[in-house]
Amino acid sequence: MSGSRSPDRVARHIRGLPRSGIRDFFDIVSARAGVISLGIGEPDFVTPWRIRESSIYALDRGATTYTSNRGLPGLRRAIADYIGRAFGVRYDPETEILVTVGVSEALDLALRAVIEPGDEILYHEPCFVSYAPEIVMAHGVPRAVPTSPENGFRLTGALLRKHATPRTKALLVNFPTNPTGATLTAADAREIAAFVKERDLLLITDEIYSELTYAGERASIAAEPGMKERTIFLHGFSKGWAMTGFRLGYACAPPDLSEAMMKIHQYTMMCAPILSQKAAIEALKSPSDTEAMRASYAQRRNFICAELNAMNLPCPTPNGAFYVFPYIGGRGLSSKDFALRLLDEQNVACIPGSAFGPSGEGFLRCSYATDIEAIKEATRRMAAFVQELGKRRR
Repeated sequence: MSGSRSPDRVARHIRGLPRSGIRDFFDIVSARAGVISLGIGEPDFVTPWRIRESSIYALDRGATTYTSNRGLPGLRRAIADYIGRAFGVRYDPETEILVTVGVSEALDLALRAVIEPGDEILYHEPCFVSYAPEIVMAHGVPRAVPTSPENGFRLTGALLRKHATPRTKALLVNFPTNPTGATLTAADAREIAAFVKERDLLLITDEIYSELTYAGERASIAAEPGMKERTIFLHGFSKGWAMTGFRLGYACAPPDLSEAMMKIHQYTMMCAPILSQKAAIEALKSPSDTEAMRASYAQRRNFICAELNAMNLPCPTPNGAFYVFPYIGGRGLSSKDFALRLLDEQNVACIPGSAFGPSGEGFLRCSYATDIEAIKEATRRMAAFVQELGKRRR
């Protein structure tokens, strides 16, 4: 019948995809006035002027063309130098580095390049909302490995062995982690690397928050012996350099995997925007801007953790990213109901932990990538909400 809307017109593996729990929540937030948001994971800093100026200068000089599919050679060389210094892994800018439209595209390319229909991909949870849907869109089977607050949401070899099956093809990790702020120790990296090699798996590591590590060395599994040849290393500029709107990321991988990803990229995206690439070259010249942002985030982190603990919302101090993940269970409310009532009664927006997978239930994600005065007022309102909630339960 003309004009009919048969569900068969939508691919079966897409029909069942959930909408983003973060974006669904913020559809509600956007309709309200006066909301203090601790929700969106976006730096409140403006991109540093020297980076913006390099993009303006490039535009003024006529940089309005396509680039190589892999990205500007100068940017790939700068990325190779940076990864070598910061992570101790050396990549060939000609054959092992691909510049992408954000880390989101890099992850999509990685999954589509390696998954055969039915392959299982392990990932740790709570996790960023797109991981399971992106695996499904690549015709894979997502297999979550729940982590818990009892050990700081660490990922261990024992947990991985418990959830791996003969169909497991790859492990996807994200450290520092969104939403928990969990980080890797050197011992964790060795243990996970041993598991990956033991099972002959691929590793996909999302390192977008790596510059926002507050204590100790940054540990990447890619740097472990024997791991470079089986790892796809994903990174970008959105978080550490406050360049979210530039939409620029990259993938580093062995030549065969990098070539496969590049082929998908050239047929779907062609290349990342040249002005963003020019800005990224400037971004990698000096770490001073990232260091200043990290110091500011650390102060905000310490404040919000102290305030949440004082109002009896247990909140360990995370060592990375710019989120805290306090426990809000035991109050007779699901995490979604808690977040909705906090929004309704106090005009404070946080993300329910359930948006990050079933093991996030009972928690709330609060971003401290916002002005300290806004954080102070938000926590004051949250304390009033928790106090009132306690009175009602008596």
